[in-house]
Amino acid sequence: MTMKFLEGERLYLRPLNMEDLDRCLRWINDPELLQYLGRKTPMSREMEQAWLSKQYKDERDTHFAIVLKDGDRHIGNCGLDRADFTNRNAGFGIFIGESDAWKIGHGTEAAKLLLEYGFEELNLHRIYLTVFSFNKRARRAYEKSGFVLEGTRREAYYRHGQYHDTHLMGILKSEWRATR
Repeated sequence: MTMKFLEGERLYLRPLNMEDLDRCLRWINDPELLQYLGRKTPMSREMEQAWLSKQYKDERDTHFAIVLKDGDRHIGNCGLDRADFTNRNAGFGIFIGESDAWKIGHGTEAAKLLLEYGFEELNLHRIYLTVFSFNKRARRAYEKSGFVLEGTRREAYYRHGQYHDTHLMGILKSEWRATR
């Protein structure tokens, strides 16, 4: 039986496990995705296996598989990183690895589940993320989820032969509650 940790209308979030290794390895080494994740080098099987094996050992990092209810298909990952429980904030990360699941709202639905978990269950006050200036689709999705631009690190990321801005975005618990 599959553990559905957080459940939405069309998808659910569950813990990542070693059975996800090959799929995660394929995604993390896909050049289309790699450019948005800030990685410039490929991940070896051993590196990805080590990352997966340390999941859930540190409560400051919580990662989930994004799974479609229809067909029980793992399409991406999301999580909250570097949670600071004193100041009540954490970093936010998400990606849809399966290209046929892009642009149809799965990321938005997963983001809503993750934000609710962060604000209601973990009692966070602020959730933040960084997004590269050339990733317009992601920025629109984050804004749709309630994130606001907090600042820009000018020309902080080199990719595709040029420098790009990195935007810092965040959402406060009060802002998230107002958009529900």
